Amino acid sequence: MIGNGEGKSTLSYLKWAFIFTVVGLALGAWLGWQTEGTLAGMATVFFICAVLAVLEISLSFDNAIVNANKLKDMTPVWQHRFLTWGIVIAVFGMRIVFPLLIVVIAAKIGPIEALVLAAREPQEYARIMNDAHLPIAAFGGTFLMMVGLTYFFNHEKDVHWIGFIEKHMARSATVKGIEIAFVLALILVFSNLLEGEAANTFVHAAVYGLLTFLAVEVVGGLLDASQKAMSEAAKGGLGAFIYLEVLDASFSFDGVIGAFALTQNLFIIAIGLGIGAMYVRSMTIMLVEKGTLAEYRYLEHGAFYAILILSVVMYCQTLVHIPEVITGLGGATLIGISLWSSIRHNRREQALERREADHVAGGLGKNA
Repeated sequence: MIGNGEGKSTLSYLKWAFIFTVVGLALGAWLGWQTEGTLAGMATVFFICAVLAVLEISLSFDNAIVNANKLKDMTPVWQHRFLTWGIVIAVFGMRIVFPLLIVVIAAKIGPIEALVLAAREPQEYARIMNDAHLPIAAFGGTFLMMVGLTYFFNHEKDVHWIGFIEKHMARSATVKGIEIAFVLALILVFSNLLEGEAANTFVHAAVYGLLTFLAVEVVGGLLDASQKAMSEAAKGGLGAFIYLEVLDASFSFDGVIGAFALTQNLFIIAIGLGIGAMYVRSMTIMLVEKGTLAEYRYLEHGAFYAILILSVVMYCQTLVHIPEVITGLGGATLIGISLWSSIRHNRREQALERREADHVAGGLGKNA
């Protein structure tokens, strides 16, 4: 259950992430010794785990902001469930089960066979994962694009960071289904840039991504509405939980696939990305408890712009290879700029309040 963040330092929020980091890196070093049998091999695996953790954090910081945005409206019970069950699903489900499931479907083999393949023939396992990159990028890119566009195409949104863009998008939100039309048009554009079977695969996967987003929205709304009808205290429950889990899965696609550029070992990938996922969880709790989203008004905008860029990058990755470092740095840079803009805004507001206070005080002095 999320509590009050007053008096808690940033380091206190990261305590469990630090512990998980130490355990994970030690496990990675042990795995390196077991597989390579040399100090150099141990150091290499240790380094890869550390790099994967940093990669996951850079790719998923916007995920933490979006999670916090949704989590702050959830009931304490569902907040607790997301931060316990949710992290188990995120670390073990998306970082271990999901890559295995892709190989199970692509290679048409059983889960145990896929696990054996990952342990004994990591290069073949990596080849199957890379072959599945196109439909994964199309599916995940479409889902994330809908998440980002739905945030900006909202006629009730009255706080704008990049005004000349966001004001037009907010006004255009009165046109029903405009974000869906935009995504479908983009799907057609990219499918025309691909050839043959690749184009068909892209379209099918992208449409499934769109349908998944719409289904999660509908199911989430129905579940939360039924809970609210039973008890006012139950709102923001199961539907929001499902939405956040699917959202986390979409964010994970890019990191899991990109990890195979560094290593073909599923277990090393799970350790590195699992460490990163723990930091995302810690940052999510900190953002909610400290009210950071309310304090820095444009931080959320930066996160959703980062999501839109990530979705476009995932689309572009179906045509050309784009290093994950660029994706991570791009998102982190946008969030950093939005944070800087928020700080500038807060300083202007404080300066204005001081001038008004001085003006009132001066007026009172004259009257006296």
